[in-house]
Amino acid sequence: MNSYRQDLTFSQLRIFYEENNLKLSNHFKKVLELVSPDDKLNYLAYLLSDDNGTSIKVAKYHGINKVELIENEEFGFCCLIKAAKNVLNKFELENITRTKITSSTRLEKKLVDPSALREAIINAIVHNDYSREVPLVFEIFSDRIVITSYGGLTSGLTEEKFFNCCSMPRNRELMRIFKDVNLVEQLGSGMERILSKYDKSIFNFSGNFMKVTFKFYEGFEINDSISGTINGIINGTINEIEKKVFKEISYDNSIQREELSSITGYSVRTISRNIKSLKEKGYIKRLGSKKTGKWQILK
Repeated sequence: MNSYRQDLTFSQLRIFYEENNLKLSNHFKKVLELVSPDDKLNYLAYLLSDDNGTSIKVAKYHGINKVELIENEEFGFCCLIKAAKNVLNKFELENITRTKITSSTRLEKKLVDPSALREAIINAIVHNDYSREVPLVFEIFSDRIVITSYGGLTSGLTEEKFFNCCSMPRNRELMRIFKDVNLVEQLGSGMERILSKYDKSIFNFSGNFMKVTFKFYEGFEINDSISGTINGIINGTINEIEKKVFKEISYDNSIQREELSSITGYSVRTISRNIKSLKEKGYIKRLGSKKTGKWQILK
């Protein structure tokens, strides 16, 4: 895209700066380098405007491949800061806590390290090459999260330098603006956080694309012995969806409907319908409010 509308609006950008106690002056377009030398709005301005054509895709699949698509969402077409926050919120919900029960203790862990995942999401958004309008893609499978960005390594940045946390931002001005609104802390710190938790093998470079794959922590799934006990308790009196919901509630009595939807792959409406059925059959009871209450197992 070589020309951009000159009537772009930036109300969302102003709000994000104000939330961080920063006020944009009447000359903010020049200060933030949103204009070209001839005083025309540039591509950075387009990315940060209230309404643009930049797409960020989030897809969720039922299994380990792309055969059964559960969700297909778009988080672009707005100020890139807003889009980034929406993607972060989505993955905060998806990165649920699972339980591993041993003979002596109950362990809990997120599917993926939260700080590493957050940094990978921000890095992908900030360093993506938007000039070819190839959308960022975030994919959620039953065993992993995959982030695919376009552009590969920036010119002059080798894989060795990349893994040594040398920072050569593709979009320098965008990086600075993300730092202003506290989405980025300092150059290179994001990669350090990721590599402190994961091996560099999670990164894959292929042509102009970079993939980051976070496999879910193993062992933090349904415990076989407890699963057997629950199977004996329910004894075929409830359907398969109710069975899955009942198991998850048994492992985490504070679990929310949205989390149950994420784990099982069923819609929130379907989860709510089956929760109601389990209540009517006398298997579970809700204690307290929807947000802060707990589930009680009755059978």
